[in-house]
Amino acid sequence: MDINAPEGFEPFARLPGFLITTGPLYVKYHDSQANLGLRVEEKHCNIANICHGGMLMTFADMQLGVGSQVAQKIHKFLPTVHMSCDFVAPAPLGSWLEGTTLVTKQTRKTMFATCLVTADGETCFSASGIMKIPGDNGQFSDIVFEPKG
Repeated sequence: MDINAPEGFEPFARLPGFLITTGPLYVKYHDSQANLGLRVEEKHCNIANICHGGMLMTFADMQLGVGSQVAQKIHKFLPTVHMSCDFVAPAPLGSWLEGTTLVTKQTRKTMFATCLVTADGETCFSASGIMKIPGDNGQFSDIVFEPKG
């Protein structure tokens, strides 16, 4: 399938493990924000030919973590400790998913954020997440998703 990503989106530089099977994932960095993008392919869909809820949750989980990391300039992977979500509308096969993140609070050890996911510009999914901020010598301190340069 031709991805046909909107202007400003580039392939996400690092897709380890599970994310290889769910991609291809795209990202646009701007104004201390990271917006993830994904074209819904057949492999992302359920029997109704709309994006599977588990795929939307995976996409939102990435958006929450990467978006928070970039917005707060935290150079550490932020593992999710809690996520709640709402399925707002279907995301049909071929639609462009795009995520945005809003950090609502940061403490020394915890990040709280919300995200919206749109399908071709219409809200289809929302989520709230709580992510752990690892210590400087923590297990996740060397895994960073951030803009090049």
